[in-house]
Amino acid sequence: MSLPSIKRRGLMLVLSSPSGAGKTTISRSLLDRDNNLSLSVSATTRPRRPGEVNGRDYFFVSEEKFKDMIRDGEFLEHAHVFGHHYGTPYGPVEEALSNGQDVLFDIDWQGTQQVADKAPNDLVRVFILPPSTEELERRLYTRAQDSEEVVRGRMARAADEMSHWAEYDYIIVNEDLSRSLAQVEAILVAERLRRPRQTGLRDFVEGLRKGS
Repeated sequence: MSLPSIKRRGLMLVLSSPSGAGKTTISRSLLDRDNNLSLSVSATTRPRRPGEVNGRDYFFVSEEKFKDMIRDGEFLEHAHVFGHHYGTPYGPVEEALSNGQDVLFDIDWQGTQQVADKAPNDLVRVFILPPSTEELERRLYTRAQDSEEVVRGRMARAADEMSHWAEYDYIIVNEDLSRSLAQVEAILVAERLRRPRQTGLRDFVEGLRKGS
């Protein structure tokens, strides 16, 4: 006997953390393991790099187009970073949510605040903390991707980023990657079952009451 399929509105899952706390690794694992979860695609004014595909990696737009999108309120969130604009267009996200698809966001606390202001009912916020400052520093050095100066800069920013933990719905201390991944998956399961998101429940229950 197959389980009933109840129509559901998708959710926006935000993962935030200081650099080195494990957000990127957890995000990639989630996307690999969950077919109903996709990564949001940002618009940007920076030039396209070799191998990047418009609409898959980013929506590449001009400065003028980006400013028009800001003026028309088309972004869930946007920011100016290292001389270029980045933002999340609301249209593709809303289409996914309406079709019951969940969307993963890799944004910082400032972007999360913007999304919360525009779409609070669709948002699930998860902040990932390192088990200790020493472990965070060790992970940054172990990656061997950044210079000493860059690591020091990331550590300095981490204290400010972590001060925004109370703005999130869930807090995960990433001491063990597999356990942290399981915890995020548990959050997804629970949030998908929230009554307001199960938009087909009324019809389903009415059918049960009528014996169909």
